[in-house]
Amino acid sequence: MKEKARWMVVFFCFLAIAVNYIDRANLAVAAPHIMKEFGLGPASMGLLLSGFFWTYAVMQLPFGWFVDRVGARLALPLAVGWWSVFTAATAGAGGFAAMFGCRLMLGVGEAGAYPSCAKLVSQWFERDERALATSIFDSGSRVGSALSLPVVAAIIAAWGWKASFVITGALGLVWIVGWAMIYREPAAQAAFARGQASAADAATGAQARPASAIRWTTLFRYRTVWGMMLGFFCLNFVIYFFITWFPSYLVEARGFSLKSLGTLGTLPAIASIPGGWLGGWISDTLVRRGWSLTAARKTCIVGGMLLSSVITLTAVAPGIYEMLALFAVAYASLAAAAASIWSLPADVAPTPQHVASIAGIQNFASNLAGIALTTFTGIMLQLTKGSFTIPLVVAGGFCVLGAASYLLLVGRVEPLRSPHEQALADETLTSRT
Repeated sequence: MKEKARWMVVFFCFLAIAVNYIDRANLAVAAPHIMKEFGLGPASMGLLLSGFFWTYAVMQLPFGWFVDRVGARLALPLAVGWWSVFTAATAGAGGFAAMFGCRLMLGVGEAGAYPSCAKLVSQWFERDERALATSIFDSGSRVGSALSLPVVAAIIAAWGWKASFVITGALGLVWIVGWAMIYREPAAQAAFARGQASAADAATGAQARPASAIRWTTLFRYRTVWGMMLGFFCLNFVIYFFITWFPSYLVEARGFSLKSLGTLGTLPAIASIPGGWLGGWISDTLVRRGWSLTAARKTCIVGGMLLSSVITLTAVAPGIYEMLALFAVAYASLAAAAASIWSLPADVAPTPQHVASIAGIQNFASNLAGIALTTFTGIMLQLTKGSFTIPLVVAGGFCVLGAASYLLLVGRVEPLRSPHEQALADETLTSRT
């Protein structure tokens, strides 16, 4: 029964992330219709599209803390309900200001999705199972992105752009009903609430200690946390190229038609889905075969990010099939690395009450990359009269930098110690030598 229940939890996390990405992408699909109705220019539309990222990135920090305090059982449906309401409310916006406000509020709600899902996996899965479970819910982002174009386009064609926001917003409300029907707290979490160590504690080797032993602000003092932030920024810098500028690259640099964009252009995104699952399975399998958590996680993350640097070669690939193959390898490798990256918050959290906080911190840094990538690429295209060569070369460089961050800055993959515990450990080591 427990086995079925925990995979059902992961499935609902997958659905939440998929809806999350459909709701954030529907504005891009509806953009031409909105621009025409409200008389908006490209600059105004660009501001509308970017509004989501600002609140989404910033709210990762408080939302991660909030999830750790109230629990993902309540925090995740609250997040889904919040962003669903403002998705639907976009249909009633009477102009630019109201629509921009809805996008800001959408970012606030969607910020709770990933920290909540990371928290749930830490509660329901042992350390040698988390990467696969993580890869499943994380693949919802690729599925949602892939579905958003045909689903939203079909709704707009049938009922208009306003209906697309109402219908996609309603998806989240349906999800909440299902969540309320299926979710029950795991027994391990109930034990922790009585002051005992949870299963996640035992699996990672974390000591039973009060959460107050390490305050939220203290997390920023750890080199490992900063390494996770930098590494994830680098990974998302490249992933956001696929989410934002990739269609423009295929059309403008490779001469794709709308038809080929909707068929061949989806191949890298499709490859990333099994790529993520494979990366999670390999990471967990290495742990079960006796590898240390450090070796297993870093092998998959560093290896995946180094392999993804082949994205640079797409700039000189002679044909479209060679180019698409390189993009597919890059995207699949990034997804494979992401499975272990999203396992790290539970792996290094000093207590179960810090998992979502660390997840929010690393996701805050990673989503700053969305702002950086979109801005940098736009500037380079303007300066080079439409050439994507520099952005693709820089993306490959960020893959290597991210690999180095996880290899060198992130320390041993184990629960972080409080300053007092670290001092005792250093004192013990000194006395032995």
